[in-house]
This record gives sequence, structure tokens and C-alpha cells, in this order.
Amino acid sequence: MSDITAKIKEVLNGPQLASLATITEDGKPWVRYVMVFADDDLTLRTATFLGSKKVSHIKKNADVHLTCGVSSLQEMKPYLQIQARGEISTDPEEKKALWNDGLKTYFSGPDDPNFAVLKSVPYRIELQDMTSMEPKVWER
Repeated sequence: MSDITAKIKEVLNGPQLASLATITEDGKPWVRYVMVFADDDLTLRTATFLGSKKVSHIKKNADVHLTCGVSSLQEMKPYLQIQARGEISTDPEEKKALWNDGLKTYFSGPDDPNFAVLKSVPYRIELQDMTSMEPKVWER
């Protein structure tokens, strides 16, 4: 594993609050907060409503952008700018793997027909680590 991959995985260790940008049907950016969970291959997953704006945006244009890593301005830590392709999954196994008790507020369970998984598959990640103004770049 490369040094930059290891550092990216450190930032993505555990659930992350992230801003997720999509492109609207009329070509405008739209940003919202999401909770993401990273896999070993750096794919990010988040729960979503199948009828949400983000799902309709991604069906039209799969390009997404996420920013995550900083949760407090008092403690600046490394953060990530992630360019990815969004994919919507209703696969029962993926839904069960992502399911956690925090989702009970929104969905009846992992089999809820309104529950889907947004997978963001990165193709470029910029790691900004406060040691330089130039980010370190990871690309697939």
C-alpha cells in the first residue's frame, strides 16, 4: 500500500461527515451533508432515499464530489477532496452491510423499499495535510 493510500485511509477511518456535491438536472451544483463509510478499496457508501434529489441527479450525471476529514476548525486535520462516480444500489446484501441502528429513524429496516445505498467510487483524491499548500494526489 502506498504512503498516500495509507494516509487517506487514516482520514476515512470510521464514519465521516462529508459534503456531497451532485449536478442538478439543469446543470447546477447541489451540495448536502451525508455520512459516509469507506471500504478498503476507498469506495464510500452512504444511505439514501431511493426517491431523493441526489438519486435523480446521479441517474442523469454520475459525477460526484465529496469533501471530508475536518470536523472542527479548532483542530485542523488532513482533509480530502474526492472526485468519484456515483452508483445507486438496491442490492439486498449491500443494504444489509450498510445498515446500522442510526438509520431506524428514516427506514423501517434494511429491506425498506425506499432505502438505497449510494456508492461513490473515487477516481481522484486530493489529500491536503497542512504540511504544504500542494495536495498529495491519489488516482485510480
